[in-house]
Amino acid sequence: QVQLVESGGGLVQPGGSLRLSCTASTTIFSVYAMRWYRQAPGKQRELVAHISSGGSVNYADSVKGRFTISRDNAKNTVYLQMNSLKPEDTAVYYCNARYYVDDSWGQGTQVTVSS
Repeated sequence: QVQLVESGGGLVQPGGSLRLSCTASTTIFSVYAMRWYRQAPGKQRELVAHISSGGSVNYADSVKGRFTISRDNAKNTVYLQMNSLKPEDTAVYYCNARYYVDDSWGQGTQVTVSS
């Protein structure tokens, strides 16, 4: 199992930006597919963005054009740049690392979008 530590959450006004970071404790970070999920109160956890080991990216329709996922393999870190934030983006955001049977999760970071 990989240890994942997220950071960067907080309170932001609608239209604002935040950048989430997730750092992994592994020497083979580059082979992992990385994902960001989120879970709002009373709702199921949903996939927000995915980046493969090769750098291919995919996004949920609700965040396309506003969020950008990226990775820095030298720093064992995946990022989620969130722009034009909306109140409906409020959720706990979780980082996920997946490689074959290894499926690891971070503890989550709270993002609140409110005026």
